[in-house]
Parts: sequence; C-alpha cells; structure tokens
Amino acid sequence: MGRVDDLADRYVDEWAPLSPIGATFVGISGYDDKLDDLSAAGYAAADELDRRTLAELRAIEPADDREFVAKEAMIERLELSVARYDAGEVTSELNVISSALHTMRGAFDLMPADGEEAVANIAARLNAFPAALAQYRQTLLDSARGGKVSARRQLEEVAKQCDIWTSADGDDFYLGLARRLEADGALRTELDRGAAAANEATADFASFLRTELAPLGREKEAAGRERYELASQYFLGARVDLDETYAWGFEELHRLETEMRAVSAIIAGPGASIDDAVAKLDADPKYKVQGKENFRVWMQELAEKAISDLNGTHFDIAEKIQRIECRLAPTSDGGIYYTGPSEDFTRPGRMWWAVPQGVEEFSTWREVTTVYHEGAPGHHLQVAQAAYQAEKLNRWQRLLSWSSGHGEGWALYAERLMDDLGYLADPADKLGMLDGQAFRAARVIVDIGMHLELEIPRDNPFGFHPGERWTPELGWEFLRAHCRVGDEMLRFELNRYLGWPGQAPSYKVGERIWLQARDEAKARQGAAFDLRRFHSDALDLGSLGLDPLRKALARL
Repeated sequence: MGRVDDLADRYVDEWAPLSPIGATFVGISGYDDKLDDLSAAGYAAADELDRRTLAELRAIEPADDREFVAKEAMIERLELSVARYDAGEVTSELNVISSALHTMRGAFDLMPADGEEAVANIAARLNAFPAALAQYRQTLLDSARGGKVSARRQLEEVAKQCDIWTSADGDDFYLGLARRLEADGALRTELDRGAAAANEATADFASFLRTELAPLGREKEAAGRERYELASQYFLGARVDLDETYAWGFEELHRLETEMRAVSAIIAGPGASIDDAVAKLDADPKYKVQGKENFRVWMQELAEKAISDLNGTHFDIAEKIQRIECRLAPTSDGGIYYTGPSEDFTRPGRMWWAVPQGVEEFSTWREVTTVYHEGAPGHHLQVAQAAYQAEKLNRWQRLLSWSSGHGEGWALYAERLMDDLGYLADPADKLGMLDGQAFRAARVIVDIGMHLELEIPRDNPFGFHPGERWTPELGWEFLRAHCRVGDEMLRFELNRYLGWPGQAPSYKVGERIWLQARDEAKARQGAAFDLRRFHSDALDLGSLGLDPLRKALARL
C-alpha cells in the first residue's frame, strides 16, 4: 500500500466519527450509539475533510497503476461532493427516498440487536433523535432562507411518510422496534423512553415540514438544466450529452417493447399483446407465492442457487461472499434494495424488500430478475467483492466509494447477463427482465424530460403528445402507459424522480456505459477477449465513477 492508500485509510478514520450513521451502513464498529451532527457546522466539518483530502491527493504521485486508479476514483468522487456542497445540494437534500431522516431511520435495520450492548446502542440512538432532528430542522430552514429548498410537494410527501412510520395503524416503526427487543430493568426503561422520543420527534418533524418548511418550498418541481447536469454527473460519475441520452431513451424503450411483444406471443399465442401475456402469467398459480415469509424464503433460495451456480463457472466467488440474507424490511414503502456486508463480514450482504401494507401475493415471474439484480451477479457480487479485496483496494475504495451509475448500471447489466447465460430460459422470467429494463428506459425519458422541460419529439415512436413539453402530469401518463407497476408504487416512483433528479436514469445509462466498455475491451483484445476475465478485472477495481472506470479498463 502506498501514499494514496495511507491517505484514503486516514480519510475513513476521520470520516467515521463525523458520520456515525454512515459507519453503521458500511459496517464500521464503535459508532452505533451515536447520530450525525446535522447542524450547519456538522455538514461543514464533513466538507472540510473532503477539501483537505483533495488537496493532499492532488499532490501525491501514484506509485503504480493500482494507486493511480485509486487516486482518480477518489478525486472524482470528492470533487463532486464539494461541488454539491457549494451548490447547496447537501444541506438542503430532502425527498421521498434520500435525506438525513431516511438514513437515520434506516440505520436501525442494520444494527446488531442481540445482547445487552446492542440493545443499549439502539436505545441511545433512539434517545438522540430529538436533538438530531432539531439540528436538521434548523439546517433545512437556513438553506431554504438562502434559496435552496426542495419542492413543496416533496416536503408534503415526506411528511406523509413520517405519519406512516409513527402511526400504530402504519409501520409503527420505533415503538414496534422497542417491543421486539429483549431488555429488562433500566435498559428497558431507556429503550422505551427512546422509542417514544424518536416517535414523537419524527411526528413533530412531519408537522414542521407541513407548517414551516413547505411554505418555503419550491412550487416548480423541475430542476432545470444547470442543477440537473451536476446531479447527472454525480450519479453517473460521467458527463453525458443529456439531449442525446434523452433521444436514446425513446429508441431503447421502443426496442425493448418490440422484444417484449415477441416474447408475449410465445407466452400467450400469436398476436397476443404484452398485457395479454401479463394477465396470463398473473393468473397462473405456477408463478405465485402466497405470504410474505414464503416469498422471502423463495428469494433466499433463488439467491443462494445463483451464487452456487455462478461460482467457479462464470465468476470466482470467495467463501465469505457466498453468504447472503434476504429480509423483509420493517417499513412498507415498496422499496427493494441491497445493503453491503460489514467490514469484518460478521454482517452479511442483505437483500431487502419493504412490502406494501396489505400485499400478500407475489408474482415470481416479475422478480427472478430482481433477485439477480440485488444478489448475484448484481449488487451482492459487486459490493461484497470490493469489500473482500483488502489486498487490491484501500479502505476508502472498499467501504465508501460508490457511484450509482457504476453500481446500478452493473446490476442492470447483470440482469441481461443472466439471460445471455441461459438463466432466463422460461419466457415468463425473460418477460419479467424485459419489463424491468423497459421500466428503467422509461425513467430515462421521463426524468430528463421533466427536469429539463424538454419538448416531446414530434416523431416519437409511441405517438405520445408530440411537440408538447414535459410536465409531471405527462410524466404520470407516460409511466402508466409503459410500466406494469401498481398505481401506488408508480406514484412513489414519480415522486422519487421529481425529488431526486438524475438518479433514476443512472440504471439504464450506467448499463449502457458498461456495455460500451465491454465492447471496447472486445475490440482491443480481439480473439484474446475473455468475458470471465473482463468481469473479474472490472469488479476488482471497486466502485468508481463511470468515466474513471472506462479509463481504467482501457489500460488493462
């Protein structure tokens, strides 16, 4: 390990005390009883660490190519972090999926819960909620008064989420958490007090959003080109031509739907529509699982089988990485996500499903590809592989480096790869994969179109409102026409796009760049190209922005 690695490791050591919540997420022990400082001073301290580290990084001459890649990756991520801080994005971020409140709540899902020390940590963190949210409220108000604030509708939607988390008729998250934990005596008293305090603080935060912050919120939800360009670069780790990408989104969605119609004819007969095939599959007991726990077991078994099948054939999967857990999340917003293993692998990588309230029946044909996306060869292989590579990657690369375009692009690439490898031989499973891909392509169109308020192409292949300009209402109409997702979940998705500009396209655009990088490697290497080696070399680089990834792969 060289000087870049020494600096990267020191960065992690200094970052963890500034972000105890982040430390829990990446599995660094020793911080589970604390919350982040969400005051303006707390955010400034994190920014100061980024700036100081950047200055030191730029002065270091890498000793070898491995260190060169690490330096490029770290500079790219930290520069964008500083740019987002300077633009006011960091201290004003609050939307239906990403905020300090969401990460604070989500950290409890990953905390150890067995034993007195673990329960004491949870109690301490719950009791710290009122002070942390008071800091966060002031930071958000100061940002809003300085002209940086989320759209009013986002604030109102987050308030509704707080209502669900704190309601006995909803998720009852905090009080339910305390009830499930084993504690007696003084610890039980502290735990119950903390749960009540966190519940009350979150309910009060909902009131604050409605009565104080929402009146300051933006009426217009579109981000505009300047803000969107920064967001897109941050999520992709690459600069892309947004107008070309928008046009490509229409082409890609049309291509996918054409392929879906061909597969639908196999499922439901010649001339069958996509909806005909979906209806037939949804009515087939072969593709149904009843009950949330049965569905979790189904996911677990499929995830384990994928790891077993892929290991030694298409990938080399270390023993520590072969363990994955599929879990039902304690919330009900419908999200499906992956969390990586702890630094010492005592906590394995986990696939989570926040099942909406009332849902007890699941269609497996839709979700085979989801398991491959979240598990192996998707996020689990990608994230856990990086965490395992202590000899090749420094601590920052293993724990903190993350680019949505790299990560989500790889996971979507992994879905398509499983089809190439023959794991979607059942036309039902293939339709599920194509439907998911089409959903992501539609997001490219809607996200860029709405935030840049672009004109809908007059010659678009769907005849959809040619020549009109995108609005959230047209975004909803387009999604409903092209995405086979329930209205409640689709409404959440639309709110997510409007509140988190640039993130939704990172899946499909990231996959596009991964495919381009693979094609470039094939062209360079000719007959010597080996797909298994390409995947191994690429994943061994860890997560990095897609521009640095392409440069690094070009040197291999």
